[in-house]
Amino acid sequence: MPLSNFTNLDFDQVKTTLTDYIRSNSNFTDYDFQGSNLSAIIDLLAYNTYITSYNANMVTNEVFIDSATLRENVVSLARNIGYVPRSKTAARAVISFTVNPSEDDDSTITPASLTLKAGPVAATTGTFGNTSFVFSTLEDITVPVRNGIATFDNITVYEGTLLTSEFIYDAKSLNQKFILPNSGIDTDLISVKVKNSRDDTQSVTYKLQDSLFDINPSSKDIRLAKKLNADCIEIHTGKLANLVKSKKNYSSELNRIKKSAKLASSLNIEVHAGHGLDYKTTKILKLLAQVFV
Repeated sequence: MPLSNFTNLDFDQVKTTLTDYIRSNSNFTDYDFQGSNLSAIIDLLAYNTYITSYNANMVTNEVFIDSATLRENVVSLARNIGYVPRSKTAARAVISFTVNPSEDDDSTITPASLTLKAGPVAATTGTFGNTSFVFSTLEDITVPVRNGIATFDNITVYEGTLLTSEFIYDAKSLNQKFILPNSGIDTDLISVKVKNSRDDTQSVTYKLQDSLFDINPSSKDIRLAKKLNADCIEIHTGKLANLVKSKKNYSSELNRIKKSAKLASSLNIEVHAGHGLDYKTTKILKLLAQVFV
């Protein structure tokens, strides 16, 4: 007789079914399964069946997004439908303050400007849950000193400490990965600086781009889109639209868009424009043969 269909992964049920199957054979009708060596063999078979069934059940569950339980599987399946899970988001605040450089400097010469270095700039005076929170800036901020006072106005600070990690690219490693050693990172705030060598003073900065739309009108971004095998992009025209609306000179920004559109067209990439468009801006962009608006 065939084994019964199991409705759950119960070891005792598997063992009982195996015992009934063997007992159905006339040679084992009156056999004492509990006190014989055959009992150990049945236990081994039951364990093997249990583990195999459990693994098969887990594999089946992990290939569907609504039943997967392991995070890496959920993330992988979510990417197939165009969704990338978000990281933790750092709390942020906008602050303003003034600094009198002469108060902490014995020099009688007042500097022309003052630079706030990237990193921690403020901390909470009280504690929340026995924890004091530190707020940091992501980059250096330089302001002029007027009448002996440096005014830092509307500075955005983010909760947490600014971290830096350094990795060395190895051309011999085809599948090299750079893993950040902190699971609490706000990925929206990550910036990557690439240098030709460790001693090089110049670098190229990259930031998170989760879409082929909203591409900045620059040759670097266009070429990166080409490397991603993009056949269509959308150039961000928000800056141009703001200049047109405020009746300011927009020729420089329009030239940037024009050069980027020509480059994209030469790379067989279809170019669209978006963000902030109105009748006037659209009429201007219509003069560019490579741009669809």
